[in-house]
Formats: sequence, structure tokens, C-alpha cells
Amino acid sequence: MFGFDVPVILRGSDDTQSILPTPEKKMVQMSNPFSLKMGSGFASVVDGLWLKPCCLEPCILSCFWGCDVTVLQRVLQAHQGGSRFSTHHHFQDVLNPFSHHCQTFFISSEDREERYSHIPSDQGLSDFGPLPRQRYPLVAVLTLAENEARDGYNIVASVSVIHLPDNKHNLSARILFQYLLTSQGNMYELKALFMSANSSGESAHPDTNPVTGPSEPECEEEDNEKVASVVDGGEEQDEQVWSKGQGRDCVVCQNEAVNRVLLPCRHACVCDSCVAHFQHCPICRAFIQESFALSLVPAASEQ
Repeated sequence: MFGFDVPVILRGSDDTQSILPTPEKKMVQMSNPFSLKMGSGFASVVDGLWLKPCCLEPCILSCFWGCDVTVLQRVLQAHQGGSRFSTHHHFQDVLNPFSHHCQTFFISSEDREERYSHIPSDQGLSDFGPLPRQRYPLVAVLTLAENEARDGYNIVASVSVIHLPDNKHNLSARILFQYLLTSQGNMYELKALFMSANSSGESAHPDTNPVTGPSEPECEEEDNEKVASVVDGGEEQDEQVWSKGQGRDCVVCQNEAVNRVLLPCRHACVCDSCVAHFQHCPICRAFIQESFALSLVPAASEQ
């Protein structure tokens, strides 16, 4: 615009800039009876993998190897469209015919042992073809084993899509997507929260794996669209620190505990007081569309 008259608003250093308050994300708190983590040891299509399930109630773990991508997406859409998928029989009837192999494990509420799942060697399967693929390497589904338990939980199934390296694609093993299905026909996608390390070193570094503990999910709700964001269970010491309201220090004031998650970047880095003074995330500078509280206990106690 050189050489043209351009209107400019001049602000002094003492002028107070008007900052719109960050919209508050409406929240509902739910109890998630499922947890699934990648187990120890090397994981691949040929060697299989170890899975570590953890459930609050007796559950069934169903592993579908080479599950058709389109069929799984149709199952998730059908659940939201009226067909309820809440038992392992529902998933096996639909996914098993479109998978190379299926394994089922019973998981008790006290069971913390890892389960080994693999494709039988007599199938001679070493990869799932070139990219883009038509099949997921592994889809792990957790469902409640008892009818009484399904009546006591809103979340009735957990679907985890897992990538495993093979002869044609050597990307390391990881959980790609994880969904929670509810008895009302809703579906939550679990996503990791990115937390800053505590400068004082009182808390361990956060685990950014999107697999979550069974008792810590916090689900967002706004109108008819629902998206779930969860705090990773992590180590027991980390859980105790967060539950006591002594989480990592706010990156702005370095005084109060972090209790705000900024959306859409999902950085958990500021306290309740400092979030009102920012329109951009202090970590990544992304524009803050809305935020939600990690802990709803203080608000409940005030009421």
C-alpha cells in the first residue's frame, strides 16, 4: 500500500485493548469403563502385538485383523443412525465376514494382564497392500460382557483403530483413532490433550498417547454435536496431582494450576484467571475459539 493513504489506528502502550471473552464449552462428565493401551514388545503385522486392556466391569476384547475400512465406517454411521452396536456379537456379525482373522478375549474387572493377538502364520499374510489401503491392520473393540453393566453406563463400546508396520509400510505401531459409542447412539472421538511440562519438576512429563484411563474422561457437548476430549490417565502420581487440584503451573502467571484446555489446538496450559486475557494460545499462537475446564469440582462446590 506504499504511496496510498491507509487508515491506521494508533494505540499507546497504556491503552487497554478490548479482548473478547473466550466462549465456554458446555461440558458433560461421563464414566468411561474402557481403557486400551499398546502393550510391551515389538508390534508388527507378522509378529502380532500385545494389548493392555483395563476395564471397570467384565468386558470382551474383540480383535479384527485386516478389517475393511468402508465396513467399519458404515458400522459407526449405522450406530449413530439408529442401529445400536453394544455387544461383541453385534460387531462380530458385521465385521468378522470382512476381516482376515478375529480373536476374542474375556477381560475381568481385576485383570491387568496383557493380551497377545496375532494373525495365524498359516494365512501367510505379511502386508495389507500398497497405499492407500482398503483395510485397517487391526481394529480392537471393547464391549461390556454383562447386560446389567450396560444398563449402568452411558458408554457401551470402545473402538480402537491400530496401525502396525508390515513389509510395505514401516510406520511405527500406534493407535490412529479411538471412538466411544453410547447407548443413545452418539459417538465420541477421543483426542489427546497437549500439556506443558512443569518447570518445578513436581509432575512427570505428560503422555501424549490418546489412549485414556477408564475413569478420567471429560466429554464436550454443544447442541447436537459432541466431541470427546480426555485427560490421559498417565502415571498414578500424575492422576493424584490433577485430582487434588495441584496440576502443572500456568505458563502465563506461573502461580495457579493449569485448568483450561484451549480449542481447537487442545493445549492445556493456562489457569482459569489467565484464559480471559488471551485470544491466541500462548504455546502455538492459534486463535482460541473456545475452552473448557479440566476439573468441574470447583464450580460444583461454589453452587
